[in-house]
Order: sequence, then structure tokens, then C-alpha cells
Amino acid sequence: MNNFVKEIKTTIKDLLSRKGRSFLTILGIIIGVAGVIIIISLGSGAQSLVLGQITKLGSNMVGVLPGKSNENGPPTAVFGVQVKTLTLTDVMAIKDKSKVPNATDVASFVSGNITIIYGKESVDTSFTATDGSYVRVQNVDIDKGTFFTDEEGRSGANVIVLGYDVANSLFPNGNEIGQIVKIKIPNTNESRGEVSSSIPFRVIGVQKKMGTVAFQNQDDQVFIPFSVGQRQILGIDYVQFIRIKIDDAINVKPAMKDIERVLREQHRIKDTEHDDFSVRDLADAIKILTSITDTLRIFLGLMAGISLIVGGIGIMNIMLVTVSERTREIGLRKAIGATRRNIRNQFLLESIVLTFTGGVLGILLGILISYLIAIGARFAGYDWVFVISPMAIILAVTVSIATGIVFGLYPALKAAKLDPIVALRYE
Repeated sequence: MNNFVKEIKTTIKDLLSRKGRSFLTILGIIIGVAGVIIIISLGSGAQSLVLGQITKLGSNMVGVLPGKSNENGPPTAVFGVQVKTLTLTDVMAIKDKSKVPNATDVASFVSGNITIIYGKESVDTSFTATDGSYVRVQNVDIDKGTFFTDEEGRSGANVIVLGYDVANSLFPNGNEIGQIVKIKIPNTNESRGEVSSSIPFRVIGVQKKMGTVAFQNQDDQVFIPFSVGQRQILGIDYVQFIRIKIDDAINVKPAMKDIERVLREQHRIKDTEHDDFSVRDLADAIKILTSITDTLRIFLGLMAGISLIVGGIGIMNIMLVTVSERTREIGLRKAIGATRRNIRNQFLLESIVLTFTGGVLGILLGILISYLIAIGARFAGYDWVFVISPMAIILAVTVSIATGIVFGLYPALKAAKLDPIVALRYE
């Protein structure tokens, strides 16, 4: 035991005598370990954030998206591909109580980006075009005024509900209810000098401050009747998304089967393999999210692993140079009685101390960066949880020591095999 402690002291003394080289040697290990800590921390934080936000929607929600998807994969529409397989006829069929008896509310959506103008002020924002069911399906809280009714949503009344931030930008004095704003519609021939048109809307409500949900600022958006957004602004005849509220969570799975059956009848699909839609509930959303985050973690983990390997190769190269520089010292130690085992252990210990030190510094750096990211996320409005798993720290330390052993073993064996007579003659 005393000899081991003495060897550690000697090793640390040797490494401190070459501070610059030692730091450059472990730089790759520091980056790799910090990467592992950051990846695990951010993955856990992001997963906790999104799972919490998905859960807030309620366990009795079902979503329908256009496009077929694999069992655990997201639908095609999630990747930004325009899929036009859902229509208002499908929405009406799902609303039919004789076909989907457990559905209490059904809301259809289309969305996009617009510019809203009031006087000399203008705001670039996003819009959601829907109907009166939206407030019941999404549990929307209105701060001022009211949301538009089902009839206003169907008839295409020119009314608008502003998000909290949009209202403050256009009406800093808070007199927005009843005012007329304009939505600018870009002209496809605008490059030829033709002026874009605009549609007037009467402000009937302002949404309560919501913050960020699912990585989107819910206060930087507006709501308009479905037919106006679909026909006049986007110029499309399909539905981008349907959300259904089920009477009870226990009836979600039977309701999903009813919805699938209805849509297959609507689209004249006989084989489930040819489905051109995806019906998902909260459990499916969580499963997809977990699958995506796990895949992302693996990919980023591989990147951090490559950094560790590069750092390990760097350590091996530096240790080989060190063996060459200390050849006479090795020969002298052997001449006064040091065994191969003593020489091997000394150089292997140097490698392990280097990587362990790099691992500790990498852990501290990773925790610091993860904490700063969490602070930044909270400042941006995300309900971010700062998470550092003890298993991540244990894994980082273990990987660091293993790297030192694996990449330090060859230089250590090379040093141990040196002939003392040849080593003493080395200049």
C-alpha cells in the first residue's frame, strides 16, 4: 500500500513538472467527458420538459395527422412534408356521434405565418385557423373578450383572437377589443410590382399569457376562423391536423379504433397497410418522443465517444514520446533493481491519472455548461429542469479510467520491455 501511494505521488510530481503538455494531453478527454455529461443532462431535461407539456394536454386527447407512419415513428407530416389526405368531410364524420360516440369535441387546424398590421405597427407571427371547439379541446384561457363561436368558425367571420405578446406589441395601451387589424396576404406576383392584399379582422379576444409549450411561444400567435385561414390565406382545401377530446381516458383506445374505422370508410381503404392517416393518443406521443430522444442521445453519445477515442490516441502518442524521452531514466531504474512490473505500473499509472484528471475536469465543465443552458432555457420561457444523473458521473469516471488503461497499456509495456544496458547508452 505504501509503495502504491509513493508511486502515485511520484506520478503526480512528474506530470506537474510538464503542466502544459499534461493539459494538452487530456484536452480531448475533457471535451469528450463534458460532452457525455451535457448530452445526458440536456436529454433528460428536454424529455422531462416535453413529457410534462404533453401530459398537460390531458390523457383523454387523440390526434389525427395526415400520412402513414410506423408504429413508433412520427407521421410524415411531422417532417414538413405536405400531405393532403384529411378534409373537412373527415372532420364532420368524426363529429358524428353515431360513429364515434365517445368524442365530446373535435377541432380541426391549419396554420401558417402571417403579418398583422394595425396603423403603423406590424407584427410577424404565426396563426392557427380553427373553430370554436378549440377552446374546449386545448383548454385555452381568454384574458380579455371571448373566443369565436363554432358558427363564426364555420362561416368564416373576420374575427381574430390575439396571443398575449401580439396584443402587447400592437396595442401597448390595452384597447385592443373591437379594433380592426389587417392580415397581409403575400401576392405570388409581388416580385413583378403587384401589391399584396390584406384582409381586415375585428379583434374579439386576447389569450392569457401561456409561455412556451412544445418549444413554441404560445403568446406569439393569433387565432382566426378555420375557413378564412384555409381558403383565403393558405389557399388550400385540406386539413393539417385534427384533435379529438374523448369523454374519459378509459375510452381512448376504443375511440381510436372508431376514428380509424371512420377514416378508412371515408377514404375507401380496406387494408390497414394502405392507411393515409395516423391516429395517436398521449401514450403514442410519449412513445414516439422517447424513441426520438433515445436515438438522438445515441447519435450524440457516439460523437462524444469519438472525441474520447481521439483523446485516448493523443494520450498514447504522448506517452510513447515520454517513454522515448525517459529512456535513460528507465535504464537507471532497472539497473538499481526496478522490475518490469514496476516500470509498467508507473507509466500505466501516469496514463490513468491523466485520464482521471481529464474526466473530473470534463465532469465539472459539463455540469457548468448544462447549468448555464438550463438558466438560458428558463430565461427564454421554458420550464426546464436541470438534471445531472449520478449514473452519468459514474459512467464518465469509469470511461475516463478505462481510456487511460486501454491507451496507456501499450506505452507502459514498451517501457517495461526496454533493455537496461541499451537504455543507459541512449542519448
